[in-house]
Amino acid sequence: MEVRIEIMTEKKFIGKRIMMSLANNKTRELWQGFMSKRKAINNRVGLELYSIENYPPGYFEKYSPDVEFEKWAAVEVSDTRSTPDEMDSFMSPEGLYAVFVHKGPASGGPKTYQHIFMTWLPSSNYILDNRPHFAIMGVKYRNEDDNSEEELWIPVKAKGTPAANVMCHARKIFLSKWVLRRARAIE
Repeated sequence: MEVRIEIMTEKKFIGKRIMMSLANNKTRELWQGFMSKRKAINNRVGLELYSIENYPPGYFEKYSPDVEFEKWAAVEVSDTRSTPDEMDSFMSPEGLYAVFVHKGPASGGPKTYQHIFMTWLPSSNYILDNRPHFAIMGVKYRNEDDNSEEELWIPVKAKGTPAANVMCHARKIFLSKWVLRRARAIE
């Protein structure tokens, strides 16, 4: 699986958000609520849909499928001044990302995440950073179609400091549990 490292500039989003855990997965509910109201959003930038996950600090170090995180269904916008009722705005900071393309049905996503977190990340020159995670669904996204494609943007930072090396080992242990639980949640 190929990876590219990119800097994502600061971006603005409008969408719906929900607090959920992998044990209490509300992704379907979130997207159903968003898709029915997305046409009310003005100032869209592009046609892509963004699934955004904001994990609390320490989420991957002390992983539990019951720990909640914030999940968004959103679109990128040029400004957030006209946020529709029942929606919120969000700004993501600029940062370094490892970008992967998941090909195939969305239900095959856990296998891609397993490769990212269990194979690529531990052997790379990067560690996970505490910023938003993105799944970007563009024109090639077709949900459960075998020809579907979506980009997975994983926030990273360079390895190298003693603290980063300790965190890398701890994250490796807890990421393995997270990947397995995520696979079960999608099934």
